[in-house]
Amino acid sequence: MLKFMKNKILIPLLIVGVLAAFFSFKYSHTGGQTSEQKRILVVETVMKTIQSGHFSPKSLDDTFSSRVYHKLVNEFDYEKLYFLQPDIKKLGAYEFNIDDQIRNNSIEFFDSLDAIYLRRLASSEKYYQEILSQPFSFKAHETLQLTAAKVDYAANEADLKQKWHQYLKYRVLAKYVELEDEQTKQKANLDTAKEILALSKEKRDSIKASFKTDTELEAKAREDVKKSYQRYFTRLHKWKDDERFTAYVNAITETEDPHTSYFPPDDKKDFDVSMSGSFVGIGAKLSPENDKVTVSSIIVGSPSWKQGELKAGDEITKVAQGAEPPVDIAGYELNDVIKLIRGAKGTEVRLTVKRTDGSTKVIPIMRGVIEIEETFAKSAIIKSKNGPVGYIYLPEFYADFNHTSGRNCSTDVAAEVKKLKEAGVTGIILDLRNNGGGSLGDVVDMAGIFVGKGPVVQVKGNNAAPSVLRSQPTDSILYTGPLAIMVNENSASASEILAAALQDYHRAVIVGSMTYGKGTVQKMVDLDQMIDPMARLQMLNDTTGAQGNSIGALKLTMEKFYRVNGGSTQLKGVTPDIAIPDIYDGFDDEDFGERHNKAALPWDEIPAANYKPTNSAGSAPQLSKLSQSRIAADPTFKLIEESSVITKQKRDDNEVSLNEADYRKEQEELNETSKKLEKIQKNAVKLEMDNAPADLAKINTDSASITKNKDWLRLISKDIYISETVNILNDMPKTMMKVNMGTGMK
Repeated sequence: MLKFMKNKILIPLLIVGVLAAFFSFKYSHTGGQTSEQKRILVVETVMKTIQSGHFSPKSLDDTFSSRVYHKLVNEFDYEKLYFLQPDIKKLGAYEFNIDDQIRNNSIEFFDSLDAIYLRRLASSEKYYQEILSQPFSFKAHETLQLTAAKVDYAANEADLKQKWHQYLKYRVLAKYVELEDEQTKQKANLDTAKEILALSKEKRDSIKASFKTDTELEAKAREDVKKSYQRYFTRLHKWKDDERFTAYVNAITETEDPHTSYFPPDDKKDFDVSMSGSFVGIGAKLSPENDKVTVSSIIVGSPSWKQGELKAGDEITKVAQGAEPPVDIAGYELNDVIKLIRGAKGTEVRLTVKRTDGSTKVIPIMRGVIEIEETFAKSAIIKSKNGPVGYIYLPEFYADFNHTSGRNCSTDVAAEVKKLKEAGVTGIILDLRNNGGGSLGDVVDMAGIFVGKGPVVQVKGNNAAPSVLRSQPTDSILYTGPLAIMVNENSASASEILAAALQDYHRAVIVGSMTYGKGTVQKMVDLDQMIDPMARLQMLNDTTGAQGNSIGALKLTMEKFYRVNGGSTQLKGVTPDIAIPDIYDGFDDEDFGERHNKAALPWDEIPAANYKPTNSAGSAPQLSKLSQSRIAADPTFKLIEESSVITKQKRDDNEVSLNEADYRKEQEELNETSKKLEKIQKNAVKLEMDNAPADLAKINTDSASITKNKDWLRLISKDIYISETVNILNDMPKTMMKVNMGTGMK
């Protein structure tokens, strides 16, 4: 199916207000009022910005053109369920001349591909409706290859319809087996479960009568899949023309490197929210349910929480801006409803809601700043044989670049460290697993918490001498005790800077698996500032609504960063001192992270900075040996390694059976290891977790906060990776843990 969003690594960035002086070009443009002219302006501005400011701009040639071509065709039809071979042949004429079109201010390739896509979308929508109107038989021994790279495009419409038939049959088979297994389980429980036995015989007979035959289950499975595809095609139809054009521009930018991306104006606002961990709104979490928008929860401390009338379960039917006439949101996409509700701080929004009892009410709420707590650093205390161990979870390196009073991760982590020290912890774990990065300035400041003043990372632009970024803590080193940094294959960018610096200083032991390998620095460039003033004025006066009066921003790769030892983390990532098995161990290094992307910048190195290791992390080889002996004897880690082999085999040959018996056998084999793992984990001894005393007052604010905290502690108490990291901290020789306060760094 079509990919609406690609996984993106959140990177360190520097928001730049006006960079026009940085670039060597200024150009004029007629501005134009049409969408076509504005799109040409976007491509022209993006390309000139890349050519002038990118760390290593690609040549605008046939190789570049071919990469853009394949990237966009795959973006529009990555499962090969839309385009036909004749379509690809027609589009193939553009493969090596997109570079020429860019030079000539043409977007003909995008227009042609978009037109073909919309026609095939309409055809495919008819296919699924017709195919799902007839029952399937799951007795024939057929197979379906789910890896698109191993199959061809359909030769013609009849061939395409057959592909859809096979694909939908697979979806219905999976749903049918799920329904049948669920019903079998209900039947088994009917005469044994206490809650069932407590029912009257008439009620139990009624339950038995509700059981479906195989034919009825198959029909129910088809109906469920049909509803799923109705929602799916509804979303595709709402994939707006401008959003498809954005995909084209990003096929161009991400051919330069994986992290140079175009942001239309609305996407830029969303990106800023994700970086700051806060936004202006009412603090209600919304969810789409059967074409309705309902309130799923209220954020503690938010304007909605303080106002008190909006409740979980309320259905929002209308949204008004203060006393203005309300907008009926029937048929609106969730994101469009959110845009109506958000607004400037201190302004009023009035929600018309339908209660669960059927009553309606208009609720006025004053908008305010909402902090997304899940974004921010938080800590816990783990009980261990050698005393309490502090645990800090940092999901990303957040910073509010638009408000000087906004929260930032380096200050928050310092506060968590202080809380843990006050609680008397004997060691600290900083968990950077799945942390995709964020603010470059904050990672430099955060390193200072553990190593004091000194070089943290080197940054180098194209054809420029490297600059050394140094931590400048106002106080002495905040924490000098045992320290472990947890990383995995999704720890990227700023996470890699911190892990690499503390590894080079020999200040912490790095635990986990090889990191992502993103060693580039991006800056956000306001593209509106790159346009000739007259063209900009004309666009501001544009009243047609074609893409509004802004062309957005470009997240541009302008620098690379290097470790203090001179090596880059680009491509290679950070190799942990102590490796712990994970589900991807059986895969090749090229399968994950930056290494799998052909557009990624290469690895290189520069001279080391002037730094002096603290030698306070103990002997990594000795710690690793002790850890590996525990892991080898641990049944959970053994099963993880087995599962890794199975996962790789399945990925390399992702062919499924459309025969019910064969399909069930495949699923049983896949689930066997998972069931064993669940059983072992269920019986495993869990970590004893608690909160730092300094956090208790805030946690006990209300029942929602208490419940959320309990759920989080319960989750991490079952994490075997954290458990082993605690063991590693306890192995560290305490005689080596005092940091040399006089590092001799310059």
